[in-house]
Amino acid sequence: MTDLPDSVRRRLAEVFGDDAPTTRDERADGGSASEREDADDRERHLREDRPPHHG
Repeated sequence: MTDLPDSVRRRLAEVFGDDAPTTRDERADGGSASEREDADDRERHLREDRPPHHG
């Protein structure tokens, strides 16, 4: 956006404001052990229940 004229950049800043706030993953560590086990169980179920035409 550096190639835009100052007037355009000011107008964009006026309309859209600052950059979106940065967020972080609340569970950056992958969640608790029970959450990981639940996710593994769900994945296992999906793999076992996969239709044959999905290889």
